[in-house]
Amino acid sequence: MTTLAAGIDYIDLQFLGKPEIIATVVLHGAGGLALIDPGPSTTLEHLTQSLQRKGFRVGDISQLLLTHIHLDHAGVAGSLVKMNPAIEVFVHEKGAPHMANPERLLASATRLYGEDMGPFWGEFLAVPPGRLRELSGGETIVAGGRELQVAYTPGHASHHVSFFDRSSRVAFVGDTAGIRRGSGAYVMPPTPPPDIDLDVWRVSEERILAWDPDTLFLTHFGPFHGARSHFRELRANMDRWSGIVRRLIADPSLDEPQRQRAFVDEALMELRRAVGDQEADQYGRAGRLDYSWQGLARYWRKKVG
Repeated sequence: MTTLAAGIDYIDLQFLGKPEIIATVVLHGAGGLALIDPGPSTTLEHLTQSLQRKGFRVGDISQLLLTHIHLDHAGVAGSLVKMNPAIEVFVHEKGAPHMANPERLLASATRLYGEDMGPFWGEFLAVPPGRLRELSGGETIVAGGRELQVAYTPGHASHHVSFFDRSSRVAFVGDTAGIRRGSGAYVMPPTPPPDIDLDVWRVSEERILAWDPDTLFLTHFGPFHGARSHFRELRANMDRWSGIVRRLIADPSLDEPQRQRAFVDEALMELRRAVGDQEADQYGRAGRLDYSWQGLARYWRKKVG
């Protein structure tokens, strides 16, 4: 666990035994203990052990704050509530029904991940409706003894929210600010299906920047200073990827598997030039390029008709 500021730590969940893939924020103080994006069930043991080393138990958790309901961010929420039924789970109103009844969410994820569903994500338990606290954006909530502002930040997902702690000027942005690892400057767009929307994503960026954060905290992975330059890099890479996607869609000589392979090859080459071969592989674990093709291709086909 690494300290970000007084009362704000984060845990590297060591997803699939690899570092710097998924981070869970730990807010703690006299007002209690809260987690932002607690991760998938496959990392539950590591999460609880990390909390114990800090002197906490699952029974100490008062709130879970979900930036969105994708399995790598929210999959363990129901398991934690089962272990501690007093936990409140804050989630956008569009995502709340799927946390209470995850059947459609899991069916959609299974179509995407196939046989990797179990090894990657493990069990996804429903959260009792009485423990859900629905957000729409614009609220101020108290979690882990801290007052947090909430913004609706879709683009990556239609049910995405971000949180801002004005006292530390840290914005907890889930996937809205992309994927960035280590000290590298490359910010990778996470664009899986089904509801990527680049137009509303830009509006979400503006909402986050309106907070004037000193630090962006990314679930993949960690804290970064320089919010405006960070988003500029994300947007530039998103534009480059969109250009590749639109060119491939317009090429009638290619079938869909060929288009996907061509996109992955081009995006991976760009990533390797920016961060090197080994680090590019780790980026790929945090956000798969074939899924990014699928999300962007779906978006641009709808956009251009």
